[in-house]
Amino acid sequence: MPNITEHENLRPFNTFGIEVFCDYFTELNAISEFSELTKNEIYLNNNRLIIGGGSNILFTKDFNGLVIKNNLKGKEILAEDDQEVVVKIGAGESWHGFVMWCIDKGFCGVENLSLIPGCVGASPMQNIGAYGIEIKEVFEELDAYDMKEGNKRVFKKEECHFGYRESVFKREYKDQFLIASVSFRLKKKAQLNVSYGAISDELKAAGIKDPGIKDVSEAVIRIRKSKLPDPAETGNAGSFFKNPEVPAEKFTALKKDFSQLVAYALPNGNYKLAAGWLIEQCGLKGHEHNGAAVHTRQALVLVNKNNCTGKDVYELSGYVLQKVFDKFGVTLEREVNII
Repeated sequence: MPNITEHENLRPFNTFGIEVFCDYFTELNAISEFSELTKNEIYLNNNRLIIGGGSNILFTKDFNGLVIKNNLKGKEILAEDDQEVVVKIGAGESWHGFVMWCIDKGFCGVENLSLIPGCVGASPMQNIGAYGIEIKEVFEELDAYDMKEGNKRVFKKEECHFGYRESVFKREYKDQFLIASVSFRLKKKAQLNVSYGAISDELKAAGIKDPGIKDVSEAVIRIRKSKLPDPAETGNAGSFFKNPEVPAEKFTALKKDFSQLVAYALPNGNYKLAAGWLIEQCGLKGHEHNGAAVHTRQALVLVNKNNCTGKDVYELSGYVLQKVFDKFGVTLEREVNII
């Protein structure tokens, strides 16, 4: 039976560095411990919250119930041939650590997702993505356990209903499953995607004409470090808002009024707007509220600048939402999970 502690401070377990407490806390290091835990009275009689790296959570208050930290580890090659490899990774493994492992082995497909904080188990929950790549492109399946009965269930890609920073685990199955492991289908021959964002410019600046996956990964890491704050130094959860999608008519109207509008055409005819650009145009870079602030280099990121509370961050996000709507008539959506 895993050890259960009371009145645990969750500051070390969320990258915003917010000090809140939970009634009960435990860590899972083996799936057998979860089976035992489901029979425990504390588990059965309390609200439950599963966390991994705590990189996509904003705690606005204490959590009344049991917090379960998923520490399930392991890396395994399930199948491979000359072209592809399928790997199974424990949900508690560091995402960036997994990416580095793939690069060391020459497994291609996740190099654009370097330096994303958090754990592997969270990657399918929100279909993480960066620089033109989303996890659904390499996802094979995942093993999960029902939070009520403890029964195992395998989810294939089509069952996850992946969308932009969305999956079935953020909607109809929210808080209903413990993700134990995730399997990915990766390439052995690189099919690089360097056209999105500043990757190609970064590679040119480094004098790299024929890049490999390691070169792309290192370019992404340099770009992210230049724009994004390190959670170990300044509390944050990365991108706080989703890039909004608007119809072509709305895009055309906005483009007429704002000629420098940053947007990307989508296959469905709509346009995805750069939320960071919208926020910046509202003059909000560096804007502060009770110790919470909009990051000075990347307006998409909210930071814990001076020992703020989760409520302070949430109130700041609401202010940002209102300002963007007032100026552009566009409604932003929070990407971070609000607790």
